[in-house]
Amino acid sequence: MDASQNLPELVAAAQVTAKASTDRIAEILDHLGERSGSDAQMEDLRAATVALEAVVVDTYTLFEARMQHHFKRGPFSRKLKALLLDNEQADLADRVHQHYLAINVLKHGIGASHRALLATPNCLFVVKKAVDVITDEAQTPTGLVDVSVAGFFDGLTATILEAYEFLENR
Repeated sequence: MDASQNLPELVAAAQVTAKASTDRIAEILDHLGERSGSDAQMEDLRAATVALEAVVVDTYTLFEARMQHHFKRGPFSRKLKALLLDNEQADLADRVHQHYLAINVLKHGIGASHRALLATPNCLFVVKKAVDVITDEAQTPTGLVDVSVAGFFDGLTATILEAYEFLENR
């Protein structure tokens, strides 16, 4: 990704990359149907999911890096949430915050962000309890936050672009 591209262009490039992973996940799941997959199929599914998780984390990280200049110092997502709430953008603030927590869970696993998502009454994502995730990752197609659910990446990019527009036009 070229440093001279603006955030919407970078998000569009990430959407193309994510589509390849989501298409591969859908293809594998369609082929499996209701039956259990072979070890090789489950490994392919896990690999496609991990690739999608990487695009999700990279996209949000890029958003934070490109928009950090709107704030002097400190935790970008917390400052953005506070600014959105101060400007009566509670829905966008909630979406940004939940995506921030999901990214932290994808990056760090079980911890405060995972507990916060589990406690969120209207969570936007499929979040699994630690006991629901099989310890043998080769047999577990998704992690603690299921990024393979239809609409996850689209929701992330829509939130990022809406927050971008808010920050750039204030």
